[in-house]
Amino acid sequence: MKGLNYFAEICSIQMPQQDIDIINGVFNSSNFNFDQLAIQVFKFQYEHNPLYRQYCDLIKKVPGNVHKIQDIPFLPIVFFKTHKVITGSNAVKLVFESSGTTGMIPSKHFLTNENIYTESFLKTFSLFFGDPSQYCILGLLPNYLEKGNSSLVYMVHELIGLSNHYNSGFYLQDLDALANILLENEKNKIKTILFGVTYALLDFAEKFPIPLQHCRILETGGMKGRKKEIIRAEVHTILREKFQLKQIASEYGMTELLSQAYALQDGLFSCPPWMKILIRAEDDPFAISGDAGTSGVINIIDLANIYSCAFIATDDVGKITTNHHFEITGRLDVTDLRGCSLLTA
Repeated sequence: MKGLNYFAEICSIQMPQQDIDIINGVFNSSNFNFDQLAIQVFKFQYEHNPLYRQYCDLIKKVPGNVHKIQDIPFLPIVFFKTHKVITGSNAVKLVFESSGTTGMIPSKHFLTNENIYTESFLKTFSLFFGDPSQYCILGLLPNYLEKGNSSLVYMVHELIGLSNHYNSGFYLQDLDALANILLENEKNKIKTILFGVTYALLDFAEKFPIPLQHCRILETGGMKGRKKEIIRAEVHTILREKFQLKQIASEYGMTELLSQAYALQDGLFSCPPWMKILIRAEDDPFAISGDAGTSGVINIIDLANIYSCAFIATDDVGKITTNHHFEITGRLDVTDLRGCSLLTA
């Protein structure tokens, strides 16, 4: 754990001290008022993110008429393809880029403080799985490794470094070596987590249907045109049968976020305390709800995105279920839109 006190460097872009005091406790407290903090972050980003401010002004959602989180403007995720989404004037230290498919414009997330990402994913991993040093951590993420600049690869690389197990590592195309590692770990009863992109996990399961008792499969999504698209429930059924596991876990993350949600079973995701899912109506982007049972298109508040935009309107379709869970059921049937059609560059 890097030990960064969240937003400790925010003073360099002159955030008021009262706001710093509220935000500093996000990663270290479960008692903060999320809605109050989100409003504070909205006001801060409205002032210090010219692109976001221009968008807010265009749709007439400004600090004077934003009183609750449902009022906050959610930036269409497509802007990460067409614009630099940056809050403040600090220098860019790291750029994450989406894998995408051939011919698509990749999303880019410009980080001015990569330690915030590290703090976010390590604390989230700890919340859901415990100390990474307890596991052998394996990565089967071939397309992300081939593309480079992947936030997922960055995260798994850091977790591998903290696992303290000699077999931890990435397996690009060497499925035989991965199978041997899993067999060795099973024999020695080593707790293992395998992060895998969906199509690669399906390929591996077909070739090596190994009974697993000490390994948690963590599916990260992603067919990327490699296989016929199938729903997550079907993917999990195949993987459970091939590996003789009761449950398959899932990670919900994206280039545009610095936080992840995890589903430990049944495709029901939970967020860390600094992340929240809302639902917007497909035919009305300003009809937003956080009520259980609501279905529609996913809006995300990710307070770790303090230096980019914390309020993102995604193209994912889903549902808020009970007990602070949500599920992803599909994607909007839209073309690869261009953000420049909404704002000038």
